[in-house]
Amino acid sequence: MNTIKDIDIDGKSVFIRCDFNVPKDEFGNITDDRRIRAALPTIRYCIDRGCKVVLGSHFERPTPGVYEEKYSLEAVAKRLDTLLKLKNNLYFDDSKEGAVITKRAKELFKKMEPGDVLLLENLRFDEGETKNDERFAKQLSEFGEVYINDAFGACHRKHASIHAITKFYDKSRKAAGFLMAKEINFFSKILKEPTRPFVAIVGGSKVSGKLQALDKLLDSVDKLIIGGGMAFTFFKQMGYEVGNSIVEDELMEEAQKVMDKAKRNGVKLYLPVDLVVADKFDINATVKYLPSQEIPKDWMGLDIGPATTRLYREVLNDAQTIIWNGPMGVYEIEKFAKGSIKMSHYVAETHATTIVGGGDTADVVARAGDIDEMTFVSTGGGASLKLLEGEKLPGIEALEA
Repeated sequence: MNTIKDIDIDGKSVFIRCDFNVPKDEFGNITDDRRIRAALPTIRYCIDRGCKVVLGSHFERPTPGVYEEKYSLEAVAKRLDTLLKLKNNLYFDDSKEGAVITKRAKELFKKMEPGDVLLLENLRFDEGETKNDERFAKQLSEFGEVYINDAFGACHRKHASIHAITKFYDKSRKAAGFLMAKEINFFSKILKEPTRPFVAIVGGSKVSGKLQALDKLLDSVDKLIIGGGMAFTFFKQMGYEVGNSIVEDELMEEAQKVMDKAKRNGVKLYLPVDLVVADKFDINATVKYLPSQEIPKDWMGLDIGPATTRLYREVLNDAQTIIWNGPMGVYEIEKFAKGSIKMSHYVAETHATTIVGGGDTADVVARAGDIDEMTFVSTGGGASLKLLEGEKLPGIEALEA
């Protein structure tokens, strides 16, 4: 797979697929611009080589063909303008048609000079994007003589701007951007040759999205720490009372298989020994700290307890490589955030190579103020999980083809 440095882009028009799917508040303000900042090195590299730069990204899930301000990339255009500090123009297609390939977009592209940047409207305004439609992909390819994919966070999706578009470029005119190359490099290196002991921390609410990743990780890790809502499926399989905690009954046998495989492979598997439990899922709920075996019938576990955080700290003490995907509890509510925040501090304090994958986990690390202490914070949650599962990502395959 070529990276942007391997191909000739000087003076050409370049279409860069970015991932600007950033969180916004209820007023439409961007609350975390990490994904925008992560794309800047690739964009600046193209500007410095006199390219006309066209950027494309999706944002959430709008109804195709319908313009809704909350799904527009206008706020992203403003933030890009602030961050890039361009001497040249930054154009944005503000025709508000609920379309991507508009007359206005074509006009702006025609008048671009070297060093100018054009941001197209939300790619999912066109139904062809999610259908991997070649017609839409062909139209997008007319915005660049060269195609660069820098959207690692969307690489696990077979969409037109990621997969079908590559058919219109030969090997010498398509490549991965700096962010994409960095993400793939980190994950593949870690999984192939980790410095040991190698510890994986897997959390989040459900087992279902992470089963394959757990199975794959058991082939390479020395220790596996489990937290978050997914722990209760394991507990129920072990015969514990879980009350009203989140459980996936249909996956209890799979949870048993994970425990059996860990035993066979000599992987030390750690589950929470105590929990923060509440009588309801609410900010004003009554809270108790109890051993994992003692959840009352109508209560629910919403975070790992203080004894578990101390145990997990000990587990991490000798780690040389740590990969973390998924929070330890419902971190969005302050009284259930302690376990995730403490875990972030403990991971940051180690001397290990630390890789944080997934939007929620990155959010925890940012809230804890540990982001600069981590070796690498991935911009892709779903994509990083698929890589951990050993799957080929459509976006990467398309660049290799």
